[in-house]
Amino acid sequence: MDIQQILYARLHNQFLLQPASPEHVTKALCGIQAQFFSHARHALRIRCGEMEAESFSGMVKNWTLRGTVHLFHQADLPLFLAGCGQLYRKNEWTEKSWWNQRPDWALTPRKQQDLAEIILDNLAKGSMTREEMKAVCRGRGMEEREEQSFFDPWGGGIREMCERGFMHYLPQEEKAFALSPIIQPMEKEEAELELARRYFTHYGPSTVHDAMYFFHAPAKKVNSWLEKLPLTAFSCNGSVYFGMEDHLPQPGAIPPCLFLAGFDPLMLGYEKKENPFLPPECMRKIFSLSGIVMPALLMDGRVKGMWKEKGGKIIITLFEPLTKKQLTALEDKARALWQEKTLVFSS
Repeated sequence: MDIQQILYARLHNQFLLQPASPEHVTKALCGIQAQFFSHARHALRIRCGEMEAESFSGMVKNWTLRGTVHLFHQADLPLFLAGCGQLYRKNEWTEKSWWNQRPDWALTPRKQQDLAEIILDNLAKGSMTREEMKAVCRGRGMEEREEQSFFDPWGGGIREMCERGFMHYLPQEEKAFALSPIIQPMEKEEAELELARRYFTHYGPSTVHDAMYFFHAPAKKVNSWLEKLPLTAFSCNGSVYFGMEDHLPQPGAIPPCLFLAGFDPLMLGYEKKENPFLPPECMRKIFSLSGIVMPALLMDGRVKGMWKEKGGKIIITLFEPLTKKQLTALEDKARALWQEKTLVFSS
């Protein structure tokens, strides 16, 4: 394979050439990063077609890979909750955690248990927004410093409840929660290998560095997966790539234009400095220093700009001039995605 074939195979395996169902896409891609739900919705739209409300039936959001919130199907809860082990649905908080070892953590184990019980009792009556949860807990005596810990913007006690399988986010933009079904979490090693299988199948062909980046895993761990999976290896430009043999398609045409989502799997799936979709000079324009991954404009398999939706407009920022043919392809794709919106180019 040459680089063009690798690009085509990745687009094919990530459902950017032929659509699939939302359930299949989220399962195959190990979930869709979803701290901004509009980005997750668009990531699915370009892989599945139009996304109506019913398209998210059976979906949940929860903290999973890389310590971030992902959208995935409820059937994968046993997979993504594998890491909680003996702490699954355990409402005791005496064990040391990253949260309760922070100097500004204001909750005693007993207080954290009490607040968790209050929330679970209320969720048993129906879903609740984050603000509704805060109001209920304040009414039951939660102090301001305790609130800052339990409802920390980066997760806090709410996140710990999600990670132990008590509850999950609803698949929507507003932060709201519901009780999770009782499941049997997978064994951690089994879950890791299953995620690795999905990764090399649908993000492949990929390198060891790519998998290390995606999973935040050491090389030793990734190499242990390679030994257990039926992968095909080949070299290209001095790097060794791995993929599932039945997911290495014959060469084909790369789409002239794709409007990727923010935090799109095609950007997050690979070591960003080695991603052939992303020219080095564009890396910091897509991956900001604050941790935001911008919605990229892909032209002929390379990032050529970024875009955003604002006030009924699709605003395009180009990183370099496009040919007339490329501009026509861009306008045609934009009209296909947003018939009622105005296309604006911004410097």
